[in-house]
Order: sequence, then C-alpha cells, then structure tokens
Amino acid sequence: MFNLAEDADLTHEQRLLRENVAHFLRHEVAPTVAGYEAKGGFDWSLPGRLREYGYLGGFLTEEEGGFGLSHFDYALLMEEAGYCWHSLRATLNTMNMAALLLASLGTAEQKARYLAPLLAGDLRVWVGITEPDHGSNVAGMETRARRDGDDYVINGTKMWITNGAIAELGILMARVVPEAEGEPAGITAFLVDRGQTSYTARRLETMILRSTVTSELSFVDARVPAGNVLGEVGEGLRSILRGLNFGRLSVAAGAVGAAQAALDLSIEYAKTRRQFGKPIASYQLIQKMVVDMKVRTDAARQLVRRAANALDRGSPGRMECSVAKLYAAQAAHEVADLALQVHGGMGYSKDYPIERIFRDTRGAVIPEGTSEIQTLIIGRDLLGISAFSV
Repeated sequence: MFNLAEDADLTHEQRLLRENVAHFLRHEVAPTVAGYEAKGGFDWSLPGRLREYGYLGGFLTEEEGGFGLSHFDYALLMEEAGYCWHSLRATLNTMNMAALLLASLGTAEQKARYLAPLLAGDLRVWVGITEPDHGSNVAGMETRARRDGDDYVINGTKMWITNGAIAELGILMARVVPEAEGEPAGITAFLVDRGQTSYTARRLETMILRSTVTSELSFVDARVPAGNVLGEVGEGLRSILRGLNFGRLSVAAGAVGAAQAALDLSIEYAKTRRQFGKPIASYQLIQKMVVDMKVRTDAARQLVRRAANALDRGSPGRMECSVAKLYAAQAAHEVADLALQVHGGMGYSKDYPIERIFRDTRGAVIPEGTSEIQTLIIGRDLLGISAFSV
C-alpha cells in the first residue's frame, strides 16, 4: 500500500480522503477482483457505493451534483482505483467523461433525465469516439448524421467502446451533414438512449480490461431525436478536445496506481521468496530492478500531480497532461515488466495479480491518444510546428 507519511505535499483533507478510499478498495473491492476478471464481469454496485468519495462527478460543482473536488483530488482517487483494479478505473473514467460532457453541454432537461442517475451510479454509459479507421485522427471520423424531421439519422461504426454493449446511455460523436447550404454541420455530440434508438452492439474480446465490456457499435439508419443533440451542432470536436485532457489525467493517474501496486507486490515477494538459502531481495540484480521500479513510479506520480495542479490553476494543461500521460503509461508497463521478472514463473500465473497488471498497463499506452500522438502534441507545443494536421 501507499506510504501516506511520504505524501508531505497533501493537505490533511487529501490524506484523509486517500486513506478512506484505500481502506474501502482494499477491503471491499480487492478480494472480489480475481473472481470478476475470471468471468469477464463487473460489480455494477461499485460506482454508486464509491459516489460518496467523489468518484462519480466529484469534480463538478455542488449545483451540478458534485462535491467541488479539485483535479488534484480527482487524480488521487484515480491513482487509488488504478492501484486496486484497472477495469474499475476505466469504467469510472468513462462515466466521468460522460458526466463532464452532460454538465457542461446539457440542457436542464437533459441533465435532469440523465446526469442525476449517472451520478448516483444507476446509469451505465458509453462514450463513442473511436472508429475502425479513425482513432487518433478524431477529426477524420466517418460516422454521419443527417437531419430528417424531428430526428437525426445516424450511419457508421464505433470501435473499442467501453461498456458499449451493456450501457443504457451513450454519448455518440458523429459528423452532421447539412441538407442545404448554410445549415449547421460538423462533428456533434448526441445522447443515444438505448430505449429510443436501435443499434447493434457486440462485445470484443481483448487482452486488457477484461471486466469492461469493450464493444463495437454499428448504426444503420439509426434514429436519434433532435432533442438529444448535446451542445451545439458542429461543436463536438471542441468538446472532445476539452475532455481529452481530463481523460489523460485519469489514465496517467491510474497508471501510477498500477505501477505502485506492482512495486509493492515485488517488494513483498522479494523479501519472502528464497533462492540458494536466502531471500532474493539480497541479490544485487533484484535490488536494481526494484529501485528502477521505484524511480519510474515516483517520477510518474510527480508528473501527474504537476498536470493536475496546472488544471487547477485554470490552465488548459495540454502540455502537462500529455507529458504525464506519455510518461506514466509507458513507465507503468515498464514497472509491470520488471515486476514480472522479479516474480519469475509466478508472474505468469493468473492466480497472482502481476499477470493482470502487466496486461492492463500495456493497454493504458493507447487510449486517450497513443504515445505517438502525445509525442506529436508535445513536439508541436515545444517547436511551434505541427507534424500532423489536427
């Protein structure tokens, strides 16, 4: 577990929050993870039970249904979630992205209908951006929406959508094609209510996040009421870009938590595992691995906190969030790789969490913008020259 005494930069309230969350996750969630992972399931009572800690929309104002938590507080929460279970962090991240979009773009009627149950943990949700041919190139998305009377008719496919096949509500990004010159057009966010709109969803089996229902969604002449447009027509891309920094902070913080978990497991194992008559912790090469894991984890944590502080100061934080996501995601998988080496053959076993942490940390390198995209964003900001078109 984390050594709270080392967190001298945390306030008393932040220490208390982190300690309470860690206690809940350690006693109420951690013992159940292996069982849910084995069957590819998820405990959907958890989001509602975690609500009181701020895990669902805690960053929103009290008027919006939140607790007014800072980005720094939110990063602490996501670090603890990543420490416990990456599928939990990913599910919470999706729900919070939806809450952020609803709170910032939704009408009073949309908020009353969807935001309140979402924040209570009673509504499963997906956010549909990625497509089979367009992941990093969000501006190139091909899913189309055409106005037809009181509806929009949607055609297209979304890929790698967290919980897409089981959720009651989705936030779909599609490109509105104007019927006449001068009509509003462009990438737009739509609220897709499973009870209103017919579409096909199928689960995709992946090596990572086995307790989230990663899905492919297909829309063939699917009708969405015009009243379900979220925000303004054509403003969807701006909304996506605004939310990506928030998502990158979440991914980076969760990666730090997973790295810390791998480090703690390795320290415990190295002290108890004996070879040639003594603990393997006494061997220089094992100590070198553990030290490298510590350095990477601590460095990643400080980059995440810097990014959170930037957002709390009111800065867009694009550079800071991209740096944090780039380094923390890669560092977490490097730490997990070293942890597997420390554990030897035991590391491969599904009876031990290292195998799951190794898979899930590899997955964190890709979502919310791949490492290559983060590199290009950082390079553009540093050099003032874009190497890509967006």
